[in-house]
Amino acid sequence: MSTHAKRERLLLADLLEAAGPEAPTLCDGWKTRDLAAHVVVRERRLDAAAGLLIPLLRSRLEQAQAEYAAKPYEELVHLIRTGPPKGSPYAIKQVDEGANTVEFYVHAEDVRRAQPGWTPRQVDPVFADALWSRLEKTARLACRKAPTGLVLRRPDGQTAVAHRGTPVVTVTGEPGELLMFAFGRQDSADVAVDGAPDAVERLRDSKQLGM
Repeated sequence: MSTHAKRERLLLADLLEAAGPEAPTLCDGWKTRDLAAHVVVRERRLDAAAGLLIPLLRSRLEQAQAEYAAKPYEELVHLIRTGPPKGSPYAIKQVDEGANTVEFYVHAEDVRRAQPGWTPRQVDPVFADALWSRLEKTARLACRKAPTGLVLRRPDGQTAVAHRGTPVVTVTGEPGELLMFAFGRQDSADVAVDGAPDAVERLRDSKQLGM
């Protein structure tokens, strides 16, 4: 049975292939070629990927991404589609599922929603629950620098406190949309945002959400 991460991986590869190397994405300053290079480095160059978390290694990360971005675009898409080498921890099914389900969902939407005429994606209930489960675990980290208190709420009433503080803003939407909001894609997330107007504006304009 295909895992959520595997299905999102293949969808991301398909979207990147269809868009071509110079298409826009929701990631500031990145075209599809840059996004593809980021995904490949994250899985295949763990020494460089550590720069995502460790500022002292940021230059190594940037160099590795530039090197991969210079490769033929078709090669990058192929590397994403076929997955990491056997020696990578991401080759372990459980690691792939835990680390890549949200990563690939968000990046697939980064490609899809940056294109003109995009329409909302229908997410099946099982996958929606899987996204919510991961959002509950990562929301406080992703939203640790939020300028307001932040509560994420599903339409059925399930909630997750993403950031403690006042004033409190409540963001309501389906799990995939809440993920996009919490990961810094506020303008492209189909959600309802409730709270004091100035707090809502600060949260919507914040560049501090996301990993």
